[in-house]
Amino acid sequence: MNKIKELLDKEVQQRDKIGELSYDRPDPLLIAKRYRDEYIALICALFAYGNAKQIVKFLDSLDFSLLQKGDKEIRESLSSHYYRFQKSNDVIALFIALKRLKELDSIENIFYAGYKKEHNILDGLWNFIKVIKEVYPYESRGYNFLIGSIPKKVNSAGTYKRYLMFLRWMVREDSLDMGLWSKIDKRDLIMPLDTHTFQISLKLGLLKRKTYDMKAALELTQTLREFDENDPIKYDFAIYRLGQEKLI
Repeated sequence: MNKIKELLDKEVQQRDKIGELSYDRPDPLLIAKRYRDEYIALICALFAYGNAKQIVKFLDSLDFSLLQKGDKEIRESLSSHYYRFQKSNDVIALFIALKRLKELDSIENIFYAGYKKEHNILDGLWNFIKVIKEVYPYESRGYNFLIGSIPKKVNSAGTYKRYLMFLRWMVREDSLDMGLWSKIDKRDLIMPLDTHTFQISLKLGLLKRKTYDMKAALELTQTLREFDENDPIKYDFAIYRLGQEKLI
């Protein structure tokens, strides 16, 4: 395991530079960093599924100033915007929901309200999902895919990769992550497990669980805590790129 740690530490160090984010090496964080705003960053994270170039292209097409506008203008401006599972009405619903949330409180405070009792990131996430559904109770297949739901059993739930990636962006701070939040400790973050990180983690022996779910994300996080207990998720981007670039 020491050799694996050395490999990953080297990857983290080499990739901790702004040049890792570009149109030649697309990542939704490229767009999020342009604005450095938690609401815009959340939109970037929630649409972060599928082909990276297509994600960035779609995010570039959005007018984020609409988060300050009225419902009518949001509907008119986004009437032709869609992305994979999301029809235009789903994109519109997300902007309206986040605009209403913005009037209520910061995303950080909403997460913190659930997190603070036991320093549990997932409790913060469940509170956020509950609140956003309350401020704008819209339902559709595409919108529900974006927002997610509170699972009955956490271990067998999905990985919630897009939310956990968003939390990495907000909580950690280096050349990649923005560190816009101060109330949540980076040591409590959970690995944003996607197919690349899942497969590479299996190959490197960081993960034994063969099922792609939250239990696997928690297991991988615990393994990475042995490498750095105060910042286990610093390895996320490096592991992701190792898989994406087919280096292992």
